[in-house]
Amino acid sequence: MDAQSRGRADEIDPADQWVLNPRTGNYELQLDHSPAQAQASVAAPRRAPSDQAPRQAGRRGAPAPGAPAAPSPSPAVPGPRRGDGPPGGGRRGGRSRKDGGGRKKKVLVITGATLAFLLVGGSVAAYLYYEHLNGNLNVTDVGDAGTSGGFKKDQAFNILVIGTDKRSGEGNEGYGDSGSVGHADTTILFHVSKDRSNATALSIPRDLITNVPSCPTKQPDGTTKNIPGERGVRFNTSLGQAGRDPGCTMRTVKEITGIQIDHFMMADFNAVKNLSTAVGGVPVCVEKAVDDEDSKLKLSAGEHRLEGEQALAFVRTRHAFGNESDLDRIKTQQQFLGSMMREMKSKQTLTSPKKFFSLAEAATKSLSVDSGIGSIDKLTDLAGELKDIDLKNITFTTLPVLDNPAEKVKATVVVNPAQADPLLQMIRGDVSLTEVEQKEQAAKDAADAANAEEKNKQDALLQGSRAPAKDVRVDIYNGGGPAGSASGTLTWLQNTKGVSKASNRGNAPAKVPTTQLEYAPNQADQARALADMMGLPASALKPGTADASAKTPMKLTLGADFKGAGVSQTAPQKAPEGVQRVEADKAICAK
Repeated sequence: MDAQSRGRADEIDPADQWVLNPRTGNYELQLDHSPAQAQASVAAPRRAPSDQAPRQAGRRGAPAPGAPAAPSPSPAVPGPRRGDGPPGGGRRGGRSRKDGGGRKKKVLVITGATLAFLLVGGSVAAYLYYEHLNGNLNVTDVGDAGTSGGFKKDQAFNILVIGTDKRSGEGNEGYGDSGSVGHADTTILFHVSKDRSNATALSIPRDLITNVPSCPTKQPDGTTKNIPGERGVRFNTSLGQAGRDPGCTMRTVKEITGIQIDHFMMADFNAVKNLSTAVGGVPVCVEKAVDDEDSKLKLSAGEHRLEGEQALAFVRTRHAFGNESDLDRIKTQQQFLGSMMREMKSKQTLTSPKKFFSLAEAATKSLSVDSGIGSIDKLTDLAGELKDIDLKNITFTTLPVLDNPAEKVKATVVVNPAQADPLLQMIRGDVSLTEVEQKEQAAKDAADAANAEEKNKQDALLQGSRAPAKDVRVDIYNGGGPAGSASGTLTWLQNTKGVSKASNRGNAPAKVPTTQLEYAPNQADQARALADMMGLPASALKPGTADASAKTPMKLTLGADFKGAGVSQTAPQKAPEGVQRVEADKAICAK
């Protein structure tokens, strides 16, 4: 509510005026509570299929077929501004209720579970609110750190969720260093499977010692500045420090995991406060009473519903649970996020217009995203890709680590390769950490027979005879692996596997996300032999259509998923013993 209308009893928040029409099952926005309008309100037609959708839905004042005509914009209806409420009929106070002839005809329809209201034509209010939400988003160009385009069917994708400890925003000055530019305080790699049946959320400890690669970053004046990399530093310095942007964090995670990050979403302290408040509080459980002076968290033992400052204190506390380490804080954050997911997908949230609007406002105002998902249209596409994933098939886990052996006083950690390597192979291989129910998998296979057939064809490539190692001819290219991968693989094949007819061809002409072995039909026995030696999955084999001459080598291109000579790239089907994990549908008490 702006200053001109504050305190006026005759002005009502549009979020409170959505009324369920029992005849249609839809919500209708009634901007005038008079009986005449209540009788006149009619549901706008449902959105046409995508191939018949009205093209004018995104234009100001262009009505959808069959929808009531929208009045022309007037000077009393301002454009979207940060901080404005939902512009249901312009700035509050800009029109009196007596001037309501046109407003009585404005009716928007929404089903609580979707963002369809953003796509309904025939309403100035819808257009303004759409633009308002777009204006809320903070968009960062991360260059080639991510991928361009939308989400492709039958392809997995990876989003890096970054929580920064930057202290900007009202009420955040008291949290630690108020002048901090922020670090990658909480980082989660969110992998969504290609069949959209499951997802894995991998937390990266902020105190992990790693290498931060050099990062080209876009500057405010449009130029690009290359920020030098650093070796042996904390992971959380991949953001903010030395001017690093989220693209630097994306590149660092890729170097650690071998997983290509497609997009990022970054939030600050206000996101936790605003989102938890928008859903009406997030349920949590604590086994014992908590009184943490540092985070200001004070709770009695048992169940609580937290929002705002309390919610932020809960996810920030390091002294309330476990052994007071950052790894235990990660578990607390995972439990909180799982609970927030359950709350967002609950009937109470999805069918509440007020919560729906509050969530839309809070999410867009709190988020920074890359240009690949930097609009409401694209975020709506993302929501569509995620909407059918059952919470029991979303698994939180943490990158396995060990105390840093170089330190006497343990303050940082290093990757535990015995557990981390197979876990990362599972994510790269799109293997779920939970057992997706057979009936779900069967339904998906039936709905996508073409994919099943393609998988069978790929598996068949590994069936058949194997050539002796001495007969395997292959040229090796580095198309995205660590520096020296091609020469290292050549040495390993020659010295440990007896492949004497291999050659190092240096860098490939272009980078590839996954390792590929190209070969002719008459080289299939050589390809199967090399796949066995290197642990290549069937999907890495790329057979040609024409036979090769006797001395023509195969072409092996090591991709971004390549972790080193002798490291198998065939994903295990089960997570290693001892790996921490919890499903998003499970409510767990913090202890």
